[in-house]
Amino acid sequence: MSANFNGTGNLGNTPTLRHVRIEDEERPVCEFRVFFDRSKPDGEGGYEDIGGFWLTVSVWGKRTEATVKHLSKGARVKVEGRLRQDSWEDKESGEPRVEIRLDADDVTLALSRIEQVRFVPKAETSETDDAAAA
Repeated sequence: MSANFNGTGNLGNTPTLRHVRIEDEERPVCEFRVFFDRSKPDGEGGYEDIGGFWLTVSVWGKRTEATVKHLSKGARVKVEGRLRQDSWEDKESGEPRVEIRLDADDVTLALSRIEQVRFVPKAETSETDDAAAA
């Protein structure tokens, strides 16, 4: 069972990239922790912090390399995805452990914390497209 989630928060660590074997396929996954803060209007035009919570976020597939390249600790992001519950037994104590995690469908940088953006040129076009542009 999973539930949709979207929230805004700050990265608590720089994302790490690893590869996981699922059935007969090796898949890249990028993981990082986000503190999702909560606030409410303070009645004077500002906001009051009322706490928050941490989630481990996983980004799978083609987006992992870009996530590792562009995100770092402290980045402000909006994350959308599906919550899931992981269960395992602690290797040292043998105690059962449970964690709610977020499988991200989309991670967006908050523009308020970006100083500079550089766009990569569009991929090479076919010869037909180049001739038509001339």
